[in-house]
Amino acid sequence: MISEVFLILAGHESSLFPEGHKLLPAFTPLLHPGEQQCLESLGKIAYRYRRIKRSCAQLSTSSSRYLCALSAALSRILKDEYESLVITTEEKVLTRDANLVGSGSFVPLSSVRAIFAPWDAPFASLVSLMDELEGQTNWQPGPLIDLLITRSKTGVNRVASILSQLSIAVQHVWRTQLAAFVVHGSVSASDPLATDNYVLLEGSMPSCASPQAIDSIAYVGRAIGTVKAANWQKQLPRSLAQEHTAILEKVVPEDRHEFDAALTQIRTNVSEWLWMNVLTRRDVEEAVTSLSDYFLLLNGEFSLSLIREIERLKISRLTLKSGASNMIREQDLNLALLRASLNTTAQHDPCLSRLRFSLPEGPIRPLLPSLAATPAQSPGSADAFVACLLGTPLQLHYQVSWPLDLFLHPTDLASYAVLFSYLSSLRKTHTRIHTCWSALSNAQRARRKWTGLGEGGSEDDFKARAKLLRCGWGVVRDMAWFLDTLFGYTITDVIELELDRLKQLLGEGEQRASQSTDSLRAMASNSAPAQLDFTSLRTIHSMYLDRLMTGCLLTNSALTAILLPIFEVCERFVAHVERWGGDILPALLFEGSVKGGGQDFGSLLRERRDAVYEMNETLHGLLDSFYEQLSQSTTQQTFTSDASKSVLLNATANMTTQNFSRMSKGHDAGLADVRRHIERLLLRLDFNGAFSDPRKRDRRDSNILVQGGLA
Repeated sequence: MISEVFLILAGHESSLFPEGHKLLPAFTPLLHPGEQQCLESLGKIAYRYRRIKRSCAQLSTSSSRYLCALSAALSRILKDEYESLVITTEEKVLTRDANLVGSGSFVPLSSVRAIFAPWDAPFASLVSLMDELEGQTNWQPGPLIDLLITRSKTGVNRVASILSQLSIAVQHVWRTQLAAFVVHGSVSASDPLATDNYVLLEGSMPSCASPQAIDSIAYVGRAIGTVKAANWQKQLPRSLAQEHTAILEKVVPEDRHEFDAALTQIRTNVSEWLWMNVLTRRDVEEAVTSLSDYFLLLNGEFSLSLIREIERLKISRLTLKSGASNMIREQDLNLALLRASLNTTAQHDPCLSRLRFSLPEGPIRPLLPSLAATPAQSPGSADAFVACLLGTPLQLHYQVSWPLDLFLHPTDLASYAVLFSYLSSLRKTHTRIHTCWSALSNAQRARRKWTGLGEGGSEDDFKARAKLLRCGWGVVRDMAWFLDTLFGYTITDVIELELDRLKQLLGEGEQRASQSTDSLRAMASNSAPAQLDFTSLRTIHSMYLDRLMTGCLLTNSALTAILLPIFEVCERFVAHVERWGGDILPALLFEGSVKGGGQDFGSLLRERRDAVYEMNETLHGLLDSFYEQLSQSTTQQTFTSDASKSVLLNATANMTTQNFSRMSKGHDAGLADVRRHIERLLLRLDFNGAFSDPRKRDRRDSNILVQGGLA
């Protein structure tokens, strides 16, 4: 009987257990209840062992190399530990070991049961694991590794040891795939970690790998693979590939800290090599220059020409007959880009071909500016100006190709798009106010030919006409002054200064006298080294965008919620003036003396007066709110960047300690300079004390000369 028991434990079938691990009923009366219990316990162990072996055989035929590795590792564990235990125990019985064979003639079943009792929990856990693995047809490496790691976290030492060995075996296979992708840039045909475009597949990464590690894997694999596929004149050195292979062989993703450190080292090495051989400083400087020219409107003649082309496109569509042809489509806007470049410095710029417009909401019919007052704005966001240029959401994109996409990420391009929407809205409104000023000046000169020094009209409406005209001139003057101030601050004090600082950090900017402040000296002494590593390059650029967004007031939702209504009331005022034929006052022959004092005498004048007075009150209320909120922002921490774009969060795991310390100091100096930007804007706005002096803040006085301090 003992030999039958050992055969059962070794995985053979037996008539003692015809079904599962239940004893044959006919054999039960011959046994003591204790013996029966021991036999059934041993039968359960043997049954689970057979179940596990059968599942291992099935998994070994799987197309997944990870399941095959798991099957091989489990078979090895069973052979080295459990099967060897069966053979060793049987050997002790045959040699009549005194510790097992009683009186040299009989073997207690309880002793055999005690020997194999430690396998109860491991076999039960492994059977449950096999059931879960067989319940799913396709196992990705990420979920499989997560499952094994989760199951290995148990208080039963033998179970934890076995499952940990299985997990390590699968992680070794995954690490081999990772090495092929990260070191050689190759994607396996079976069980790939990424697509042919080097995008990581869902489920290819275990959750024990940190987001920084996953980002490094995608970045390095895409970089090496793209260089290899492009047949670049320089390829990654063999010595560096061997070094990276040796680094990866020492770690597994389960050891999170060591795994992160290894990938950070690999990423740093690849970044430095790319910066020295593939993406040069000249490429980066050209990209930054083109982005600042087109997205930050530093190419002034092109930006003005583009705004005029879009306005001309809207007018041309409005004058067409109804039909599909009066729709504005993306190709029309992209054609406007090309037309705007004619006779400008952008005409022969190859970077212009990278620009394209998109309409997220599809083709539209153009609309005239609204004459009605807009409702109060809710707390604004940075993308609140996306519809100002065309009247519907309009986005400008910059097509990035290899190797520039290693430097410019989608989040950076999204920041540039937000800045373009804001700056183009400001520039468009600024241009329309200047055009309105010219129209009012032409109308005034034409009127002076017939009215002399007065405004014309009968004695009853002479004063009303003069008062309305001066109020209208005051409104357009205040609008032009505010937009001039804001645009000059944005371009001069923020964009140009920050661009010079960026070029200085990149080693390309010239030393300027205006950069001799203490903060700039601190940043200059911490400027980029002779060979700027790639991670520091991206960090510097991210800091640059953060300071631009903050300096342009786009990170303060309270200010953006005020700026948008200011732009809208300016647009509404210009729309009224255009509707009135380019003049504030109605023509003399429309009403007045020719009416002879009829019932409708002065109605048109009153209508325009009410509209101008309402816009005047609205504008100055918004300007007061803007200045007050801007003043508060200097003492309160209201400028907050998006956490997803935070330099310190993104760069922590991707920089060496020395670079991180240098960038952190630069970031702190940059924040101090941003606060100085706000102070400069406050000084520009309050140069005559119009906001800070309570006696000058009462906008209800209709005498514009008094408001301006001229009378």
